[in-house]
Amino acid sequence: MASEKFEHAAWKSRSQSNIRWVADTNEGKSMTQNADLLGVYLFVRDLGATIEFYELLGLSIERVSPIFARATMPNGAMIEFGCEELTRSYDPNWQEPTGAGTNTINLQLSSRAEVDATYERLVAAGHKGHLAPCDPLWQARFAIVDDPDGNIIGLHSPRDRETERQLERG
Repeated sequence: MASEKFEHAAWKSRSQSNIRWVADTNEGKSMTQNADLLGVYLFVRDLGATIEFYELLGLSIERVSPIFARATMPNGAMIEFGCEELTRSYDPNWQEPTGAGTNTINLQLSSRAEVDATYERLVAAGHKGHLAPCDPLWQARFAIVDDPDGNIIGLHSPRDRETERQLERG
């Protein structure tokens, strides 16, 4: 099967970085596709509380309507927030999610100190701290908070290159 490139008009204006993957076809051959991450859409119960949380993270939120808002990241990807009314307007069979989230939205902050300060700011504002700032094996400062709807938000610093070099030297 020949390689196919998936193109979508809305994606053409987004970042030129592509996510590449290979999927096996029924014939056992490979098909390579390119795709840009347009964004993540989150169902929210309280749009006001959600906007407040993500603004505390430092994102600039555009409130498009009373039932929809979005944050556009510097690379062009978006985090979009929609209420039940919006979701049901295009998906009449939609069911509200239940249970704990199993995915994490990871955000890179400017520094190790910014991870600590953002975590403290969110917890002080009453949001649930899931994992206090720590230094895991990938040489970046890391913390986890839960947004108002229980979505897991990872806060990362850039990797500490000096620590990485020291570990490589043993």
